[in-house]
Amino acid sequence: MGTEGSKGTKVFAVTGKVKRSGLVEIPMGKTLRDVIFDIGGGMKTDKEFKAVQMGGPSGGCIPKELIDTVIDYKALGATGAIMGSGGMVVMDESTCMVGMAKFFLDFTAKESCGKCIHCRIGTKRMLEMLDRITKGEGKEGDIELLEELCYSIKDGALCGLGQTAPNPVLTTIKYFRDEYEAHINDKKCPAGECSDLIEYRIIKDKCRGCTLCARNCPVDAISGSVKQPHEIDTAKCIKCGKCYSSCKFDAIVKE
Repeated sequence: MGTEGSKGTKVFAVTGKVKRSGLVEIPMGKTLRDVIFDIGGGMKTDKEFKAVQMGGPSGGCIPKELIDTVIDYKALGATGAIMGSGGMVVMDESTCMVGMAKFFLDFTAKESCGKCIHCRIGTKRMLEMLDRITKGEGKEGDIELLEELCYSIKDGALCGLGQTAPNPVLTTIKYFRDEYEAHINDKKCPAGECSDLIEYRIIKDKCRGCTLCARNCPVDAISGSVKQPHEIDTAKCIKCGKCYSSCKFDAIVKE
């Protein structure tokens, strides 16, 4: 079983936006498509497959264009991901890749033992930058500085954790640079996931005035009469999304 350079089988923990999650053991040489769509049953939402994060918290993100990548050490390494602990997190279009990089880097920054400066300080500085970017406080040059920090940490860290910690950042910049640029230049989150960069609005022509959104709002930010179009007070709105998920007429949009 397996390929010329990667023999035998490998167990993966498949999770995320996939219909059938769990532990799967496959022979090396299968493709990502085989695991996600044949074994995993494909996407559990009506949104398209966007990327898969491979290898655990220090793994890299592989975009949908590379869905037919063969699962072996060499092929995965060429994408920027790693085999690692066998984690396989499936993402759809509603996933913000900048937020995803921040999520995994938060883990590795906390797990750093602190012995070497590159890992101890570098991961914290990167995490701070990603936090700023997801809050709409990014500035020109942040992407280049992130890349510089990534390579410095990879070269200077003493152990595998520090040497692989930048992988989620490097691969998301490589394959989803446009999302970083949208956060920094346009102050928008294309996936609509970063709460600081989104705004909920009611389309008056679609609103039936059922009051369901107003009744679900925890901060009374929605006003309007029964059977009349409602409005959202953006100053009060905490962007929890309860109105968006409760509306039965698709009258609330997330921008």
